[in-house]
Amino acid sequence: MEAAGSAIEPKRALPQDEAAIRDLARRAYERFIPVMNAVPLPMTADYGALIRTAEVWVVRAGPEIAASLVLVPKDDHLMIDSIAVDPDCQGGGFGRRMLEWAHQRAKLLGLAELRLYTNVLMHDNRAWYQRAGYVETHEEQRGDKRIVHMRFQFEQES
Repeated sequence: MEAAGSAIEPKRALPQDEAAIRDLARRAYERFIPVMNAVPLPMTADYGALIRTAEVWVVRAGPEIAASLVLVPKDDHLMIDSIAVDPDCQGGGFGRRMLEWAHQRAKLLGLAELRLYTNVLMHDNRAWYQRAGYVETHEEQRGDKRIVHMRFQFEQES
C-alpha cells in the first residue's frame, strides 16, 4: 500500500480514533520488545490525553488508520513524540509522509528545529532518521531505557 508521497494529507485525530491509534502503536512497536528487552513508550502512551493536549495526526488507508504522528509543540522546537506505521503498510512511504508533515508543521509554527528521541537499540529507526537529515545530539538513561536524542534544523534562508 503506497502513501503516494505528499498526495496523502494527514488529518487531525479525533477522540473516537484513540483505540485505533493505541492498537496501531502496539502493532507497530511490538517487534522492538525483544530488541530493547522493554516495552517501547508509544505502546503505553495515553492517546486520549495526547489527542486533547498535543497534535495527533493520522493517515488512513481506506477506513483503517495506516499511520499516526504525535507532535508536541515547544517554545523553540517541535517534538516528534512518535511515528507509527501499520506493519502491513511499512515500506509504502507512510512514515516518510508523516516525517514530511512534521517538517511542514514546524515551518507553519515558525519553528526552525525538530527534535525526537528513540531507543539506542532501535538501529533501523536511528539510521532512518539520519538518512532524513537528523543528527544525534546525546544519549540519556530514562528508567529501563537508554535513549538517543536527535534533532533536525532547517537551513537558514537568506
